[in-house]
Amino acid sequence: MAALSIRGLAKRFGEKIAVDGVSLEVPAGSFYGMVGPNGAGKTTTLSMATGLLRPDFGTALIHGVDVWARPLEAKRLMGVLPDGVRLFDRLTGEQLVTYSGLLRGMDREVVGSRVPELLAALDLQADAGTLVVDYSAGMTKKIALASALIHAPRLLVLDEPFESVDPVSAANIRGILEGYVASGGTVIVSSHVMDLVQRMCSHVAVVAGGRVLAAGSVDEVRDGSTLEERFVQLVGGGHRTEGLEWLRTF
Repeated sequence: MAALSIRGLAKRFGEKIAVDGVSLEVPAGSFYGMVGPNGAGKTTTLSMATGLLRPDFGTALIHGVDVWARPLEAKRLMGVLPDGVRLFDRLTGEQLVTYSGLLRGMDREVVGSRVPELLAALDLQADAGTLVVDYSAGMTKKIALASALIHAPRLLVLDEPFESVDPVSAANIRGILEGYVASGGTVIVSSHVMDLVQRMCSHVAVVAGGRVLAAGSVDEVRDGSTLEERFVQLVGGGHRTEGLEWLRTF
């Protein structure tokens, strides 16, 4: 059974069609990358697939559970790191992750044992007592990830998880996610960084203009090129940087 099955998702904002009938099958146990230019529809698609934005058409199933027909059951199975995440930032980091666990109905003792482990793994233990509003952009991303992981979900959906994150923290996060996938979890990550997706992911979908242009294993989609070269072929927009002679006159 697929960890996430998206069937004909569509969303329009006024005259703009943001997502135009996207269908995807994300295999259980895969590290799945979703790549595309700005405005491609990645965030809108993931928001609809995780119950954050109601689709105009289509369905999304998490391990066979319909996200919109059985939302509480579906949301127990997943952890989500949305783009432009808004947090309860007047809590400390430790309080926020604890609250996220209790909000999901977890036992207080279990939450109490998991929170220090997560903060240590994400190198946030020294800032556990600091208000989230005072965190840097990278720290905020990491505490949001901890909140998504606290209930040990079967599926993690992460929108730009490495944006604003320093290289050491990014390496830590990659290690956590690779271990999670190795133990049977499924990760879906949207990113602009082709090299990162090519190194981390087993599967990838290229999205542009609200449609899926290619999807499958990374090797299938690359088709003998680098992922970046294949992406430019599929999406278009690559052009020679002519002109700008004035920029070389200093």
